[in-house]
Amino acid sequence: MYNLKAVIIGAGIGGLTTGIAMRQAGYQVEIYDRAQELRPAGAGISLWSNGVKVLNRLGLGEKLAAIGGEMNAMEYRSHTDESLSYVDLRPLFERVGQRPYPVARTDLQTMLLEAFGPEDVHLGMLCTGVEQDEHSATAIFENGERASGDLVVGADGIHSAVRTHVVGQVDRRYARYVNWNGLVKADPELCDPNLWVLYVGDSKRASMMPVGGDRFYFFFGAPMAEGTQVEPTYRQDELSKIFQGWPEPVQKLIQALDPEQTNRLEIGDIDPLDCLVKGRIALLGDSAHATTPTLGQGGCQAIEDAEVLTRYLHTTNMGVADALKRYEAARKDRTAELVLKARKRTSIIYGYVPAATQQWYSDLKQEPPEAVIDALAKVILAGPMG
Repeated sequence: MYNLKAVIIGAGIGGLTTGIAMRQAGYQVEIYDRAQELRPAGAGISLWSNGVKVLNRLGLGEKLAAIGGEMNAMEYRSHTDESLSYVDLRPLFERVGQRPYPVARTDLQTMLLEAFGPEDVHLGMLCTGVEQDEHSATAIFENGERASGDLVVGADGIHSAVRTHVVGQVDRRYARYVNWNGLVKADPELCDPNLWVLYVGDSKRASMMPVGGDRFYFFFGAPMAEGTQVEPTYRQDELSKIFQGWPEPVQKLIQALDPEQTNRLEIGDIDPLDCLVKGRIALLGDSAHATTPTLGQGGCQAIEDAEVLTRYLHTTNMGVADALKRYEAARKDRTAELVLKARKRTSIIYGYVPAATQQWYSDLKQEPPEAVIDALAKVILAGPMG
């Protein structure tokens, strides 16, 4: 189909990537976001090869490589500093045809915004609902304004207003743990510059991975009841207590981080949805399949959504609703499988069943690197770019 106009709600990774893809297909695109200023949720993200391949196709590969970290291996270590598992990732890159890029979220969002064109991103626009008829779809905003097009794309996150129109009310499910994350200057006393290291034990974990700008993206995770709040000033002290006695690099990381710039997020997901589209309305990214970050596929799946949705719109001529149904058929099972797989992994990492978590620690010592490569390759190669 040609000469379409798309209204996209949400200027995160999924919304901006969709806007770029649709612009390249020749469509008129407007993006709306509730924020007054675009500030990514979280400090960093691991873009695995399936997401990178889509950005390569959109002409962003060179810019992505410039802001990404060179991650050549991953290692699990225990909270007593025992090496549990070491995997050279370069055989994975050769197998799937592309290396991954851990990136700072601000760098990624800036790159995507510049590629789309910030002049067509309308900020301070809270979408409160959508409506549609036979010929168009319309987003309705809190300030009374309306934006109409041939379709509306809901890329407005886990608390999506667009999703309510498609499937009704969906409750976020708390994943029973808190994630702290941020950026620190790369330092070999913390981690080797090309290594992704994860320290695990006591149903908790602490991790560092390289991103561009000579920095490490770090995250901590620990089980915690929902509803706790700790002001930024005290987050360094909180982490010192939770990870007391952990290896020296973890202690140095806690001392190196800026508590005022450290995010503290209660992690949640949503159950797989019965449908991702309704007529001329499509859901994408976290609005469609919000997941826990334990597989590192949340951003990648939003990027895949953008590619598949645009491709079906551009290569079919049976109408918008037909193209969206094809998009749903292509994405529903893949994203649902990954949400549930991440949920299961979360339960093991964070001690839902303590015996299962202890078994996982033991299994890490026994699992051959080839098995890890196989599991990662399976997820990557099932993406739309192979």
